[in-house]
Amino acid sequence: MARRRRAAGAGVSGVRAADPADPAAELARLAGWQRELREQFPIVTAHPELAYLDSASTAQKPRAVLDAVQEYLVTRNANAGRGTYPWANATTAALERVRERVGAFLGDPAPERSSVHFVSGTTEGLRAVALDWLAPQLADGDEILVPFADHEANLVPWREAAERLAGAGVEIAVRPLPYQPGSGDYDHRALPALVGPRTRFVAATHVHHVLGGDMNVHRLREAVGPDVPICLDAAQSVGHLPVDLAALDVDFVVFSGHKALALPGTGAVWARQSRGPAFRPGGWSGTPNTVGLVSLGVALDWLAAADVGRIERWTVALAARLTDRLRRLPQYEVLGCQLSLAADATAPLRRGIVSFRHRDLSSNDLGFVLHSHGFLVRADSLCRAGARADDERDGAVRVSLHVHNTPEEIDGLLEVLDTLD
Repeated sequence: MARRRRAAGAGVSGVRAADPADPAAELARLAGWQRELREQFPIVTAHPELAYLDSASTAQKPRAVLDAVQEYLVTRNANAGRGTYPWANATTAALERVRERVGAFLGDPAPERSSVHFVSGTTEGLRAVALDWLAPQLADGDEILVPFADHEANLVPWREAAERLAGAGVEIAVRPLPYQPGSGDYDHRALPALVGPRTRFVAATHVHHVLGGDMNVHRLREAVGPDVPICLDAAQSVGHLPVDLAALDVDFVVFSGHKALALPGTGAVWARQSRGPAFRPGGWSGTPNTVGLVSLGVALDWLAAADVGRIERWTVALAARLTDRLRRLPQYEVLGCQLSLAADATAPLRRGIVSFRHRDLSSNDLGFVLHSHGFLVRADSLCRAGARADDERDGAVRVSLHVHNTPEEIDGLLEVLDTLD
């Protein structure tokens, strides 16, 4: 196979390891490591007849997380910041450690200045940035640039902020980020022409939840200039690949804990606190999801010990195994960049997410067929902004991978897909 080299500057930092030149060889090299980690997911080992291929929706939990949850609930369960007895003090201290752990896991280059705020997930976090921080700063005639073809959660809050301002007589422009035709990546060459003296904010996505592409957000800063705040939806990157804040000159990183091996109802907003006023979520801070946040800290520890860089290499190689054979089945259309379907493609490969359609079967029907064969996939409009849930033309089947998935699962999936003419 031809030796692959990623495009210059590709990836989180621009210097991260290249995609594997030979995904099959990469899977073979990591096989022993992967087997040990797979055994740590009780729900996976308890159901060998099923292949869970929906980690972009929610990730399964390793035993260390489950054990930590039970241990906390039976030994020191208490509220945080609201008591002086030992259980309450221990919970308060534990949550502060989780806050520090989030910053360290993201490679926070200046923890003495930045802050971490707990939220229920990416959607709540983005709304907090939009409504509590951004909206009060905007004036009549200001402009913001946001993605119109990513997850709805990274479009609706910015539109909601604009609508609230309009109700108060302040009109702002919500403009779409430009995309490259074909690949679905942001068009960084077209972006500078859209940035003007009234551009106040940019929202972006790290890894696309449908197309699976690393959106090369490290290029955004050069395109928009040194003063415009950037907010990053990292729901599909935190816990799936390395996120290096030292290399990403963004102002907010928002993610969900349940996609990063923790319990649902958890997440965080990391705020750089260097452009604009300090970020402080509005409203009264009620009882935190204490057990969920305990699980988040343990999940991040588990990911660091497992090596999230290796996890990325494993899922990228699995996705390449899938697209390389899927491209040869004429009854399927793989969404996203068509230059990265072959295992030896020179274009950056998908980050563990592959979405496709059958030429005749509806995506919902295909999802039911795959489930009948033991493959658990997402099959609908995938919450993509602009897609209509009731329009089958906007539907797709999405396979999203994590470290517990195997080459045998991918091969079995392909065998079933190949039978569906």
